[in-house]
Amino acid sequence: MPTLPSPDSKHPAQLASWRSMDAVARGDKQAWLDNFTDDAIVEDPVGKSMIDPTGEGHRGKAAIESFWDQNIANARPMFRLQSSICCGNECANIGTLTIQFANGMITQLYGVFKYTVDDGGRVTALRTFWETDDMSIYPPFDQRGA
Repeated sequence: MPTLPSPDSKHPAQLASWRSMDAVARGDKQAWLDNFTDDAIVEDPVGKSMIDPTGEGHRGKAAIESFWDQNIANARPMFRLQSSICCGNECANIGTLTIQFANGMITQLYGVFKYTVDDGGRVTALRTFWETDDMSIYPPFDQRGA
């Protein structure tokens, strides 16, 4: 049985991934930002996308804070992980992310969420792998047919 990220995780990257997901689920922007180094990068998803048209990621605290404001602040993300694999100073979590937006829309995606940490256990890189073509989009419950 794989060990999933928790506050008791022994691997530094796995613990940092738990802190990240926990802060996102609670809507705690400051805790999420504090988990990153000053020069960290967030690539969510990796490559060019509707979230990152240049494909260069969001580097540094100001850019990462802007990413939060534009993509997390008005949403309710919920992670459900099936596996977590740690090697060296990295951890790859595999599972589903379900996001409910303020307007009631719900998206769901399956992906790999990879965290790299420094020697102090702070995130230097968060790279997520998911495909927009495989993302499920659901209308708000009150707009669904019976």
